[in-house]
Amino acid sequence: MVHVREMDAGDIEAVSAIRVRGWQAAYDGIVPQTYLDAMTVEGDAEQRRQWFSQPGRQARDLVALGDRGPVGWICFGPCRSDVPDTGRVGEVYALYVSPDLIGRGIGRALLGEAHARMKGQGFGVSALWVLGDNQRAQRFYERAGYQPDGAVQDDDYDGTTLTELRYQRVLRTPRQGAPSGW
Repeated sequence: MVHVREMDAGDIEAVSAIRVRGWQAAYDGIVPQTYLDAMTVEGDAEQRRQWFSQPGRQARDLVALGDRGPVGWICFGPCRSDVPDTGRVGEVYALYVSPDLIGRGIGRALLGEAHARMKGQGFGVSALWVLGDNQRAQRFYERAGYQPDGAVQDDDYDGTTLTELRYQRVLRTPRQGAPSGW
């Protein structure tokens, strides 16, 4: 069982470890190994400290706490890309769970709480981007009600171009007994 709460500055090192280890596990065989090997918890934490302390920052960060402290992290806020004819759109920027704990409901708990908070902020739709070759993430998000909307973008990782697919889902009032945001 995990508890989801707002991230604070004291969580930065743990979140960076979750993010870096998450990248290295989830994108093994997808993102060039040179890129994954160059990632460090220290470098990520330094960047995260800078972003976290920016005044007027609209992104929100939540952590999932387990027996050993933070075990998952999600970052979300206003959508950064144009999504036509959908009203006010939020975006899940990142979602990572400690690789050894994947499949235990932590990602679902974080996503459900982010959905509830986005809906509370007036967002009617949530969008996110998934690497085209990351089929595990695509299955996870599809089970959570997301569907690809046809938008694509390319990103460069150490000279390798990888395509991302945009997914969307409507944020609705939770059903009786269902986790919030589903």
